[in-house]
Amino acid sequence: MHQSLVLATLTAVFLAACSSQPPAPEQKPAAVEERNASSMAEPGLVKSEKMDPYGLAALKDPKSILSKRNVFFDFDQYVIKDEFKPLVEAHARLMVANPSVKMLIQGNADERGSREYNLALGQKRAEAVKKALLLLGVKEEQVEAVSLGEEKPRCTGQTEECWAQNRRDDILYTGEY
Repeated sequence: MHQSLVLATLTAVFLAACSSQPPAPEQKPAAVEERNASSMAEPGLVKSEKMDPYGLAALKDPKSILSKRNVFFDFDQYVIKDEFKPLVEAHARLMVANPSVKMLIQGNADERGSREYNLALGQKRAEAVKKALLLLGVKEEQVEAVSLGEEKPRCTGQTEECWAQNRRDDILYTGEY
């Protein structure tokens, strides 16, 4: 009988030690952060010190490489040309520094070729830029690649100069699509 009493006492002590206690009455309430419109970033975009010089303002600053939103391709190709690699790298740095930012890459083709062929080529072009961004550390869920084929021409003439303007990827950010 004595062992039962000792076991019951130990069990009661153990259970009491495991129970949670209410917070002490002298605890201070949590601080509330004050915000105003000027301190808030654009919807879907993170405002932080990490963004400089690759911040949101740079997306609209004509002096910044981030204001450039097109990657152009050679005829019937989907390989990113060397001249556009710094542009892709700059956009990757912005995306890595701001993981809540989302991007849509629209692949385009000139009018030569069938509709189906141009849709496939536009998709390969968009996927090429997406793959480069992912290799540079951008998260998969941040980037979507779609093809518009020949449906969104920048130029409608029948010249090589005009067709060259249509062989491109357009880079759009959250709120722009």
